[in-house]
Amino acid sequence: MHSTVQAQMAMHLVVSSELSFRIVVDLDYDGDDPFAVRFTFHLPGDEPVTWVFARELLVDGLSRPTGEGDVHIHPVGDDLAEVCLVLRSPEGDALMRAAAPPLLAFLARTDRLVPMGQELSGGELDEELASILSTTGHENAG
Repeated sequence: MHSTVQAQMAMHLVVSSELSFRIVVDLDYDGDDPFAVRFTFHLPGDEPVTWVFARELLVDGLSRPTGEGDVHIHPVGDDLAEVCLVLRSPEGDALMRAAAPPLLAFLARTDRLVPMGQELSGGELDEELASILSTTGHENAG
């Protein structure tokens, strides 16, 4: 039986070196989808926007630059107190800055729910493997 971990934190949408907007971000982790973390950004004057990140990407990005494609995460400074998220979409790029401690606390809670590296274990791994093999068998049977 899985559960969820939810949190809310503030991030800054950086427009320029002189201008940023504080926005509220909802973080959501569902143990039934153990590799993903959902961030819902509440932008001023717009509908909320949800991005899904790999949990491992967030963990890695708190201590070193990481990410390819649409999401890049890296720590700011040597004390690892702040993190930057760069989100790329066809509509443009967004630079977000956030304090690292709330993200660390959230990720620690997700790790207590589903430990990193144990996302698929025991029976779940057997079920997943059986599902893959049964699908593959049907495709090759015809």
